[in-house]
Amino acid sequence: MFRKVWASWPIFLMSMKLLLGKKLNMTQLYSEKGDVVPVTIVKVGKGAVTQVKNKDRDGYTAVQLAFGVGSKNVTKPVAGHVKGLVSRPKIREMRVEDSSKFEVGQKYDISSFSEGEKVSVSGTSKGKGFAGVVKRHGFSGADASHGTKHHERAPGSIGATDAARVFPGKKMPGHMGAERVTITNLEIAKIDAKVGLVMIKGAIPGARNGIVEIRGEGDMTVDNADSVDSADKKEKKEGEEKKDSKE
Repeated sequence: MFRKVWASWPIFLMSMKLLLGKKLNMTQLYSEKGDVVPVTIVKVGKGAVTQVKNKDRDGYTAVQLAFGVGSKNVTKPVAGHVKGLVSRPKIREMRVEDSSKFEVGQKYDISSFSEGEKVSVSGTSKGKGFAGVVKRHGFSGADASHGTKHHERAPGSIGATDAARVFPGKKMPGHMGAERVTITNLEIAKIDAKVGLVMIKGAIPGARNGIVEIRGEGDMTVDNADSVDSADKKEKKEGEEKKDSKE
């Protein structure tokens, strides 16, 4: 069974691979045995390493990835930060224990994941506005008879006794949804590499066209191991060699 985690912090793994995608819709697939499998379709894009952080300089180790699934309206600072890597960036950062194996300019795509693999998906849940305790926390409510009037969905006593105050974390009415949700132990049912679609078994957090993060254990497959810095150095060397040959 899957496990749902309501949190604002990322999930840390010894070795991690990450893809960013756009949630499209849900559909059904048929397994080899003929069973109906509900899946969520996620449109993924190609990613590139835009920044590598280490403990000496930044205080922690992390890798910043940018993916081409964001808005076409990009600010100049962001466009300069990802110049030559991603045209429509959506930037996410993931914590890793060892960032030395990453270089700025490395490219990643859907080939890092495979069918049948277990992943965790993070996204922002649907915002549902102000909700009562029955909808928000699953309270049963009061009896609908025996003198109950207009209080069927009321929270009841909040338990302020000896301390004469309400303790933090008390389940009460309030804003529901619009929070970061992570569902773990989900299975990739099918991958369409040509179109760039990942079909994940079951439901994932967020509304349609929402951005979700797909995380899995293991190392990411590198499309272009040469970083931008190394590519620039190669171009400079080639230019210097041409000048020397002309002279």
